Amino acid sequence: MERVFEVPDASISTQLTHSAVLIDSKESDLKCANGYLHAGIEQLINYFNGTLKSFNLTLSPKGTVFQQQVWQALTEIPYGSSCSYSDIANKIQRPKAVRAVGAANGANPIAIVVPCHRVIGKSGKLTGYAHGLAMKQYLLNLEVQ
Repeated sequence: MERVFEVPDASISTQLTHSAVLIDSKESDLKCANGYLHAGIEQLINYFNGTLKSFNLTLSPKGTVFQQQVWQALTEIPYGSSCSYSDIANKIQRPKAVRAVGAANGANPIAIVVPCHRVIGKSGKLTGYAHGLAMKQYLLNLEVQ
């Protein structure tokens, strides 16, 4: 698994693999991005320690207008809560686009920060997650402790 994240105002490519963050950039670009990376790492550490409930990062994920709407709606799901794909479809005023919401959820390039793990099936059952259902369950459990 590999995800590419873009840092605003810098020509930097950051890839998250199963075990490492790989950065490919010129040193000057890295200096510009260092503040963003430090803030992101610090906030992720605090999230996993249970002391951060809401991320405060400048995000600019690339996607279609529809995907952007879905991802914005995901950021509005409160910490420790969950909702269904149909709830998100209704929130963005596209009630028949439940499957498309699922696809946009799966295409989310900034998992955890844009909390796609908080979206579950209408019946309350855990459904697909790009990083595996065990990780989804772990994140949901982390947030209710």
